[in-house]
Amino acid sequence: MTKPIRVGILGFENVAALDLIGPLEAFAAASLSQRYETSIIGINPRPFISESGVVLKPHHSISNRYEVDTLIIPGGKGLREAWINRRVANWVARRAPTLRRIASVCTGIYGLAPTGLLNRRHVATHWRFTQDLARRFPALRVDSDALFRKDGKFYTSAGVTAGIDLALALIEEDYGPRVALAAARELVVYLKRAGGQAQYSEPLQFQIESADSFSDLAAWILGHLDCDLSVAVLARRVCLCERHFNRRFKSAFDRTPAAFVEELRLSEARRRLSAPLASVDRIAASVGFRSADVFRRAFARRFGIAPSDYRRRFELRTRREGRR
Repeated sequence: MTKPIRVGILGFENVAALDLIGPLEAFAAASLSQRYETSIIGINPRPFISESGVVLKPHHSISNRYEVDTLIIPGGKGLREAWINRRVANWVARRAPTLRRIASVCTGIYGLAPTGLLNRRHVATHWRFTQDLARRFPALRVDSDALFRKDGKFYTSAGVTAGIDLALALIEEDYGPRVALAAARELVVYLKRAGGQAQYSEPLQFQIESADSFSDLAAWILGHLDCDLSVAVLARRVCLCERHFNRRFKSAFDRTPAAFVEELRLSEARRRLSAPLASVDRIAASVGFRSADVFRRAFARRFGIAPSDYRRRFELRTRREGRR
């Protein structure tokens, strides 16, 4: 058995609890064979209270010389307090040369950005803080939409649950997709999301804008992309006649149901193309296109590139980022 990888997660007063606990649980889910050794590293040895009132006790403090392979900095309003921010940034700057990876979750980037280590690097954070981050740290290349970004040994992610997506990506990097997918299944994660996905997804936008009878329709469609998603089927799903359903859908979303379904199918197909094992034909069938040729034409019309070319560019970009 190989030696477990040590992951340290910073903890401080008024941390966002899920930013800390989400990645911690993901690594725990992957550790059935002792793959990871996780620890909470506090600003000091005392227990601290999260924003939501959860009391957490650190295993170590930053005053101890505890060696880790990967460091994760969660967000939370406590990190935006000057004295905590200063202590975290100074400590991270000192420890950075000894760390293989440094990651931030949500506003955890405010503890990493002052070190200067992220200057001229591509970064992500919660969509609500992207403008403030770019204003305060103009040397950063802020991606306002990504779930998470990797640039060299630095990983930055959007808010809250995106920390779990980031942790799963780190697990996949260490042990491959099977272990990462097994961890995702253990966590009952609906979808293992890639970093390039948008924080504000098409289904979420649909649900926010929906009337009550449509509110769960997008999630249901995503779970049945390979099924018949005709107007007749969708209208029955929300208990409306076809004509009334069509009229209400177009009025609310300024597009036809067919256009919306195709958009979801193509977006999901693009995500699945990031997995190298599945063929283009298999992906086309898995998202409900009646033939691979129809899928290729629709994909090229929507994204301006053939599916096979998109996959090659994605793999090339991933290899480049891995070498940084």
